[in-house]
Amino acid sequence: MTTFATLDELTAAVGTELGVSAWHTVTQEQVDLFAQATGDHQWIHVDPERAKAGPFGGPIAHGYLTLSLIPLLAKECYGVEGVRMAVNYGSEKVRFPAPLPVGTPVRATAELLSVTEVADGRQAVVRFTISSEASPKPHCVAETITRFYV
Repeated sequence: MTTFATLDELTAAVGTELGVSAWHTVTQEQVDLFAQATGDHQWIHVDPERAKAGPFGGPIAHGYLTLSLIPLLAKECYGVEGVRMAVNYGSEKVRFPAPLPVGTPVRATAELLSVTEVADGRQAVVRFTISSEASPKPHCVAETITRFYV
């Protein structure tokens, strides 16, 4: 994990890897709760028995559930001190190259793509690549936008 004492330090790190998170396993319970929250009850996610005979050989996590792991994984990759608050401003170029089988441990690698000035702070674009040892392709690649205010 990389910790920046100031936004100037963060800015100087553009183009570098910020860190790699610990491994986190996506459980069927998480998938089921996500389905309840979003209304996406497709059988490939929530019916383990039927999913065994499906195209992935078992249930897979929702793509958006995989994306929503980024806040958990990000705080293990990097942090910025000396800011009043950090606000999720959005995401760009979100892709799900490989399905994520339930029960698979994943981790994220964070790379700082850019930092620009905004009123009272800076805006950082970080590419998160969520991967596992179970797949040669990542499960999610997303460029997130965070605004840091001083």
